[in-house]
Amino acid sequence: MIRRAHGQLGRMKKRKEPVMEHGKNKILVADDDKEIRDILSMLLTQEGYEVVLARDGREVLEKAEETIDLYLLDVSMPAMSGFSAGAQLRKRFMAPIIFLTAYSEESDKMLGFSAGADDYVTKPFSNAELLIRIKALLRRVQQYSLPSPEASGNRTGHSGKIFFRDLVIDQESQSVTKDGELIVLTYTEFKILELLALHPGKLFSLDNIYQSVWQEQAVGDETIMVHIKNIRKKLGDNSRTPRYIKTAWGKGYYVE
Repeated sequence: MIRRAHGQLGRMKKRKEPVMEHGKNKILVADDDKEIRDILSMLLTQEGYEVVLARDGREVLEKAEETIDLYLLDVSMPAMSGFSAGAQLRKRFMAPIIFLTAYSEESDKMLGFSAGADDYVTKPFSNAELLIRIKALLRRVQQYSLPSPEASGNRTGHSGKIFFRDLVIDQESQSVTKDGELIVLTYTEFKILELLALHPGKLFSLDNIYQSVWQEQAVGDETIMVHIKNIRKKLGDNSRTPRYIKTAWGKGYYVE
């Protein structure tokens, strides 16, 4: 990662003007390696982002605020890991989280998603790949920042709210309440639940869900399955006899 980054760092110094097409989004970058922090800071600054730096999970929580648009967290940090910091962030903020890690096992990725990740990038990675993932995630957040025009369906009452059983899904604030109690979902979990709730009775395959929420081709079934599992857990649902998200074995998911 560092060797690759050094090579790209030399090329990056030749660029004078930042790319500002996406506006001034603020990204918090956390890594215990100062060299990596500096490299990522330069890369993101030259792309037009405002960057906030943190050395470990505790500093992430100290610097976290509503104006942060995306968190880029290394997993293996001292004092508090990226996973632990991400789980704490999820209790306070809706901003998307990308985990950076040297671990490539599927179980590690699933742990990351369970901790609240919206995406997961394995080291070593190219700068181009990281930027593509960041831009895609911010683009999805911005695209869905306004209530969907589909919210005029028969499950909606007040503008931008979907009423589903004992849930109220507020598209404007991107929040979910169950019997008046706030349910803390990640951005990705919210979009999956919103997608299904907007189309009662419609069966969505794993590919359908991935393409609708991520707006790109699916790269594996496990990602969606873990997100569905997390949604059910947070809603207090039983996976064997679910009230909210039903499973059509071998086909996909739907709500009634």
